[in-house]
Amino acid sequence: MSTRRAPGDKQGDGDRHDPSGDLRSVLVTSVLNLEPLDEDLFRGRHYWVPTTQRLFGGQIVGQALVAAAKSVSEEVHVHSLHCYFVRAGDPKVPVLYHVERTRTGASFSVRSVKAVQHGKPIFIFQASFQQMQPSPLQHQFSMPVVPPPEELLDHETLIDQYLRDPNLQEKYWVGLNRIAAQEVPIEIKLVNPPVLSQLQKLEPKQMFWVRARGYIGEGDIKMHCCVAAYISDYAFLGTALLPHQLKYKVHFMVSLDHSMWFHAPFRADHWMLYECESPWAGGSRGLVHGRLWRRDGVLAVSCAQEGVIRSKPRVSKSKL
Repeated sequence: MSTRRAPGDKQGDGDRHDPSGDLRSVLVTSVLNLEPLDEDLFRGRHYWVPTTQRLFGGQIVGQALVAAAKSVSEEVHVHSLHCYFVRAGDPKVPVLYHVERTRTGASFSVRSVKAVQHGKPIFIFQASFQQMQPSPLQHQFSMPVVPPPEELLDHETLIDQYLRDPNLQEKYWVGLNRIAAQEVPIEIKLVNPPVLSQLQKLEPKQMFWVRARGYIGEGDIKMHCCVAAYISDYAFLGTALLPHQLKYKVHFMVSLDHSMWFHAPFRADHWMLYECESPWAGGSRGLVHGRLWRRDGVLAVSCAQEGVIRSKPRVSKSKL
C-alpha cells in the first residue's frame, strides 16, 4: 500500500483521532486484511454475512481492490473500478483473489482480478490506477445542504424508535429486528428518515452520513478507497425499492455489477454524506447512482450499480 496520506477533517467534526490500536477499525484488521498465498494470489475471509446468507458484495469489491492495489507502485492511485458479480458467494469458505497485471503504463495502470470459490469465478473486477497529474480543468456539482451527523439519530437508535411504534406492522417488525441484530462494521445516520405514514410516498432517493466503525487514521489513501468500496454497497440497491415497498414484496435481490470513480482524497473513518438515487427500475432490474461527499463539500467518489430485483404484489389480509 502507498504512503500517500488521506486528508484530515478541517472542520473538527468529532471524528476519531485516537491512534491507539484499541479502536482500530475491523475493516482494516480483519475484513480487508488479505492473506498472501503466492505472487498476485490472495485469500480473503468473511466478517459480516447478510441475512440472505450470500456474501456481502461490498466485501468482495473491497477485497478485490486490496489485492489489485498490492500490485501497483506507491505513486499511482485508483481512479475507477468496474466489476460483475457472476455467482453467489459461499459464506462457508474463503475467497481466492487472482490478480492479472493487465497493463503498467507511464500514467495509467490496469489490473484485473478474478475471485474464485469451489474452482469457479464468482466475481470479475477491473481497476485503473493513475499517477496524480495536475489539471486546470476542474468542476463538480454542489453538495446537498443537509443537517450535520451530530444532529441526527444513529441507525440503531432510529430502528429502536420504529420498533417501539405501536402502529408498526408485523412485516416491518421482523425485518427491522433482523437489521438491528446485525453487527455491521460501519456507522450510518439517515438524513430525513421517513415516518410510518410516509412509506407509501417515498421517492427512490435517500441520503445518509456514513463512516467506518473504529479508527483507520491518516494511513495511505489506497486503504481508504478499499474501505469506501466496502461501504458503497451497503443499502445502495435498496434505494430502488423505496417507492414500492408497500405494494410489492421482494423475494430475490442481488447485485449484478458495480462501478466507482474516485475523484479526491478522503478518510473513510470520517463522516461522509452518501447521496443515493434510482433513476430507473424495470425488467426485474434496478439502477442506482451514488455520490460520497466529504464534509467540506468536496465530491470524493461517484458510484453506480445495477441489480436483479424480483418481487410479488403484497396480498392484504382483507383479501385472504
